[in-house]
Amino acid sequence: MLAIYRHHIQQGLGDLGAYEDQPMLAEDLKQRRKNMRKRRLPHLVAEAEGKVAGYAYAVPFRKRPAYRYTLKHSIYIHPDFQNAGIGRQLLPALIDACAQAGYLQMIGYIDATNEASLRLHEACGFQRVGFLKSVGFKFGHWADSVMVQRALGQGDQALPGPWPILEAPALPVPLGQSKPN
Repeated sequence: MLAIYRHHIQQGLGDLGAYEDQPMLAEDLKQRRKNMRKRRLPHLVAEAEGKVAGYAYAVPFRKRPAYRYTLKHSIYIHPDFQNAGIGRQLLPALIDACAQAGYLQMIGYIDATNEASLRLHEACGFQRVGFLKSVGFKFGHWADSVMVQRALGQGDQALPGPWPILEAPALPVPLGQSKPN
């Protein structure tokens, strides 16, 4: 997973440095995953051909209590498995895990030039709800982001249940050789 993350960070910036002040270490990734598990947030991993093919996770959208039913998600796919359907398997599994845990909204930010990711999200029920102009600087130019959102469970059609949300269930990713972590 660390190699996948580093690939996307390095490819997203060209020769301009890193998003992070210091390179992420294996221990940093372990600590992030531990914090997600402690908060009962899903972190799914897909394997193919004996490798980690991709992973997806959700984190709180905002820290304030008013936003506690909304999550922001990320998906990272190994470059060898891009356009191989890994995202189509991870994203629905992540949506299901978050909905079963009682969360009601899911947000994502996608590079505006990433048409494959935009199509994937729309196929999974996300709607484009915002356009953020020139919020990133990648490959020597300003990059735009598209904000996407979808309801989970009943979304805003009902009042939320009591807090805290129960532990997120461990759902298998629909790949025979894949597993949640």
